[in-house]
Amino acid sequence: MPGACEVGIEAVVFDVLGTMVDESGGLRAAIAEAVSAPGEVPDDSALDHLLSAWYSHVDDEQRRMGEGDRSYANSEVIDREAAERVAALAGITDPPAIERLARAAERLTPWEDSAAGLARLAQDFPVLGLSHASRGALLRLNAHAGLRWHQALSAEDARAHKPAPEVYRLAIDAAGCPPERVLMVAAHAWDLRGARAVGMRTAYVQRPVADPPRSTDRFDWRAESLDELAAGLAVA
Repeated sequence: MPGACEVGIEAVVFDVLGTMVDESGGLRAAIAEAVSAPGEVPDDSALDHLLSAWYSHVDDEQRRMGEGDRSYANSEVIDREAAERVAALAGITDPPAIERLARAAERLTPWEDSAAGLARLAQDFPVLGLSHASRGALLRLNAHAGLRWHQALSAEDARAHKPAPEVYRLAIDAAGCPPERVLMVAAHAWDLRGARAVGMRTAYVQRPVADPPRSTDRFDWRAESLDELAAGLAVA
């Protein structure tokens, strides 16, 4: 692996939801499908409200778990609760429709450069996925999106959610090398801050909908695509 020694990196770890697949767009499309009659175009403001309700539930419950106010629940449980909340707000009562909505995260579309960029980086480095998605949901999402990892890791194994340090340590332990030789790639600055806090190196990749860096953030690499990141690592 010619690039590894040159940049001091022995493994590259990727966030999945939002970084490798379009989480926001996929959830929005699933909500639109659930609330619309055939041939009907849903109202954008109503979709925005329902998508916000989904994310609010997920964020609130992950925060409660992090603060010890709720015992750990994996993404399938939380997504089902979010789907039920959206269904209640939208007046959806059809069980199959609610079930399909609850599993929307398993059908997310990869970004245009995800599969090829991952394959390119995998030529030079071991590549790992590290996701909030449960083990089962991550397996089905990877198959749907065509993401090919050397290893895919779920936060479920740490019974925590990023940015809890024990989640990043799953990847460090799997890589079997010091954290400063493991690169975390994400489109969410908060995720990279969590990785940096445990000693990992960091790379921000820009996506249309994510959490951009603050002016005070200091990440090792910044790129507009995985191809640009791969090229940067190759010449570093």
